[in-house]
Amino acid sequence: MASPAAWSFTPLPAFAPTVFPNIALWSASNAAKNLTYQVGISWPFEWASREVNKSALTMYVIDGNALGMTAAEGFKRRKPVDSAQPDSIVVSVGYPLTDSVYSFSQRAIDFRPPMPVPQDPPSGADDFITFIDNVLRPWVRSRVFPHVVFTRDALYGHSFGGLFVIYALLANPHLFDTLVGSKPAFFIGYGSLEQFPVKRRTETEEAFKTRKSFFQAFHMTEYCHDLYDRVRASGRTRDVVLKEYLGQDHAGVGGSALTDGIDYFLDW
Repeated sequence: MASPAAWSFTPLPAFAPTVFPNIALWSASNAAKNLTYQVGISWPFEWASREVNKSALTMYVIDGNALGMTAAEGFKRRKPVDSAQPDSIVVSVGYPLTDSVYSFSQRAIDFRPPMPVPQDPPSGADDFITFIDNVLRPWVRSRVFPHVVFTRDALYGHSFGGLFVIYALLANPHLFDTLVGSKPAFFIGYGSLEQFPVKRRTETEEAFKTRKSFFQAFHMTEYCHDLYDRVRASGRTRDVVLKEYLGQDHAGVGGSALTDGIDYFLDW
């Protein structure tokens, strides 16, 4: 997957400018790998075109179908209340989907770190890191925004994507200036309801017990605290933050941590 020449980027039909201004999508395909990603890119309202001579931060967001637009809107929604906010680009990596925001089969490969014993599906995290660093990022910088001066980069992932963020930190700590994730990550955010679920209003007692035993088996709160302690004690990071999202469940914390992660990335 390392060769940029093996990948082709094809623009997808544009949105009307009154619907999603300054947002574009491409299909990124590798015929030899029989693999296609859907890449979404958002840039500031203030830019008249992608040919501007500006400087910008960049946030790379995985699970782009679910979270790419959330990130794009987060930066743009924040700008009117923070005039000093630096120009920022969002690059999301998703999949060509029509019936879901998650490609469960492919993300299970792309986000999976190497395991001591080979697994099925196999680990693809190293290949995915290589795609982002050797293919996607150079293409964004040279072809999409050829005159932009790129400054700091961030990576965001949620759930299994959060695991990928942690692996990227451990395996390639120099690739991103900030790593943001929910359900373990560098800027750590986790929903308290994951390990300590609360009975839902319409849920039967039996269903609640089943759901409770399922989530508690993951020990997510304990693992997040342990990860935070280890990263902090290493002394090899400029900053590390642990944030708990009281009352939020697994799905909800993905958007909340992303919004907070944008603030964290910008406030540097």
